[in-house]
Amino acid sequence: MRVLWIFLILALVVGGCSYFTGKSTYNQMVVLQEQVASQTGQLQNVYQRRADLIPNIVETVKGYANFEQNTLTQVANARAQVGSFQLTPETLKDPEAMAQFDAKQGQLMQAMKSMLSVAENYPDLKANSNFQALIVELEGSENRISTERKKYNDVAKEYNTHIKQFPTNIFANMFGFKEISYFQAQAGSEQAPKVNFGN
Repeated sequence: MRVLWIFLILALVVGGCSYFTGKSTYNQMVVLQEQVASQTGQLQNVYQRRADLIPNIVETVKGYANFEQNTLTQVANARAQVGSFQLTPETLKDPEAMAQFDAKQGQLMQAMKSMLSVAENYPDLKANSNFQALIVELEGSENRISTERKKYNDVAKEYNTHIKQFPTNIFANMFGFKEISYFQAQAGSEQAPKVNFGN
């Protein structure tokens, strides 16, 4: 009888420890997952800031005669493509979808670079204070995007590391916590874009 009581007490202690370990592990995974979601929202914010700014730049540039309509159309189309593809929890867990999202953002930046490159041929436009202010804002948006992407990759790394470590990986698999994709640098992004306003 005494052996049975000892066995029951040990079973309760081990079971209780497992319960609390599992609960703590699950809660930590939820906290880290929410950090990733929060940072994703902030990243969406700065992407949206850039997308909202682009129509103002396009309209300012459009006001100058003989500007290449084709370039403006490319910018408008690229912006529309970006607006149609949002970061979601499912996107974050799908490396292919993340690559598509990143590619669309890259196409938008390429279209903007083309527009800015052509705009350099218009001295009146370059001297326009509205245009200059918008370019400064666009530059600020790009800096914010770069900062938020780094922060996103940091919280994604913390989350991914946590769910891959033993014994957390057992609970992660059990509860369906999946690895989150990282943002990768665009090809050629190691070269800084050249912007020349004729100064």
